Amino acid sequence: MNPKKVILLPKYHKIFERLGENIKLARRRRKLTTEQVSERAGINRTTLYRIEKGDPRVAIGSYFNVFRVLNLEEDFKKLAVDDEFGRKLQDLDLL
Repeated sequence: MNPKKVILLPKYHKIFERLGENIKLARRRRKLTTEQVSERAGINRTTLYRIEKGDPRVAIGSYFNVFRVLNLEEDFKKLAVDDEFGRKLQDLDLL
C-alpha cells in the first residue's frame, strides 16, 4: 500500500504530535497495552503506533475507535463543535 502524502506546515504537524502523545498517555494511565487497544479498536498495532506518533495520514475513523476504547469519545465529539468564525460569517451574511 502506498499511503498518500499529507502536507502539513510544521506548526500543524505539532498539533498531531501532541494529540498522539495525549493518546499514548491516556492508554498508559489505563494500563492498557498496545495489543489490547489495537485489538479493541479493530486496528493493527502499527496503526496504533502511527496514531500515538500523531500521523495525519491515519484515517479519522481509526482515531475515533482508539478514543472510544479509551472512553474519550466525548472529547472526540468536541472537535469542530464551536465554529465561532463560521457563525460570524453567517451573521455578516444576514445583515
